Amino acid sequence: MKFGVVVFPGSNCDRDVIESLRVDLKQEVIELWHKDKDLSMFSTEDCIVLPGGFSYGDYLRCGAIAKFSPMMQSVIEFANKGGKVLGICNGFQILCESGLLPGVLLRNSHQQFVCKNVFIKEAASTAAKGLKIPVAHGEGRYFADDTTLAQLESAHQIIYRYCDEQGSVTTESNPNGAINNIAGICNSNRNVFGMMPHPERASSKSLGNEDGIQVFKYLFQLN
Repeated sequence: MKFGVVVFPGSNCDRDVIESLRVDLKQEVIELWHKDKDLSMFSTEDCIVLPGGFSYGDYLRCGAIAKFSPMMQSVIEFANKGGKVLGICNGFQILCESGLLPGVLLRNSHQQFVCKNVFIKEAASTAAKGLKIPVAHGEGRYFADDTTLAQLESAHQIIYRYCDEQGSVTTESNPNGAINNIAGICNSNRNVFGMMPHPERASSKSLGNEDGIQVFKYLFQLN
């Protein structure tokens, strides 16, 4: 599997994602500039990653300008053909703004930027412990209307929920007020994924946390 990492003006987690994929997971990575369009080197078995940061300064709304970039038009076409796409934090916001994922990311319920380690679990998992993954966002509160939420739940499109260290989904473990403790979702075809926590910041022995590697392996079935 090849990974392409899109760099927008204001991206600040692109190097982290590249390092995590290339060094920690031993994957081939190609850097992609937001003004370019060419994705011909990727097949639908590959993945495009939209990293975290503040694309275009988060003017208007987070991700609202990035969706109009030349590269994003190609990413939308790539996703619609079945190619895999992952959006992390600001990348998740871009995917929602682009219509590749349903719902929106609103201002955190406590109206403050949050930057800390949290715990998440696979929505379908009965694991006893959560994965420790950092978050860093001001607009990370996932919200969808009742119809969309019911569809996400029934189609098992919720991939991660915030939980405590023991894996219990609680109000106290929710860092931003996201509805139903939603930390990440996918589309109905299960080829587009978005999540607010940063697995690339928890994928290195030198950081004392490799739980993020489990996230990448779960999403892309990496060895």
